[in-house]
Amino acid sequence: MGERPYVVLSCSTSIDGCLDDASSQRLMLSNDADFDRVDATRAGCDAIMVGARTVRRDNPRLLVRCPERRAQRLARGVPETPAKVVLTGRGCLDPDAAFFTCGDAERLVYAATPGYGTARERLGARATVLDAGDPVDLGLVLADLYERGVERLMVEGGQTMHTQLIGEGLADELHLSVAPLFVGEAQAPRLLGAGRFPQDRGRRALLAEVRQIGDVVLLRYGLSERFDREALAG
Repeated sequence: MGERPYVVLSCSTSIDGCLDDASSQRLMLSNDADFDRVDATRAGCDAIMVGARTVRRDNPRLLVRCPERRAQRLARGVPETPAKVVLTGRGCLDPDAAFFTCGDAERLVYAATPGYGTARERLGARATVLDAGDPVDLGLVLADLYERGVERLMVEGGQTMHTQLIGEGLADELHLSVAPLFVGEAQAPRLLGAGRFPQDRGRRALLAEVRQIGDVVLLRYGLSERFDREALAG
């Protein structure tokens, strides 16, 4: 595998490790101060990546919200919002979703080979659609993003993507906000699915920071040898 971006995973969970509940409405786990922290992290990245389920369920815009941060990005000679990236297996995404209609950021869709034609037909007018293999090859996706100038990538879910990136040793850093509530539903999506991970009983992740942000707690972990403790502290 060639060079790849530095990959930061960002997510919020309940105390019992759920990303959401099983209802049709999104469960808001973070508070305003933590959302602002996430916005600052977005502003420092070249692209933001999510899975198709996140686009369908949460309808995220994936924009930098703070006007000052947008202005600072423009002053650095980069677009005011990072590029937006989505991975899909079947290509069945709504071209009118906020991901595709909000903001002027570049939009990239990496589709599994069987869903590539569908994705091109549905989304080709609003995004660059690329064949990412069957199944989607995350190493290939990351290498392609790097060739497109993405040096720092923020990943905002969901469970499948986090599981694959950590399991394949492709994640460098994890920002985990823990909200003070329990979901308690067997059908609720968790942070990770079943898998084998580099960080296990024989090799613990590096806990780099613990910070209280209102009623949530931010845990920041280094997951790879590329993790830079000094850069994180700065």
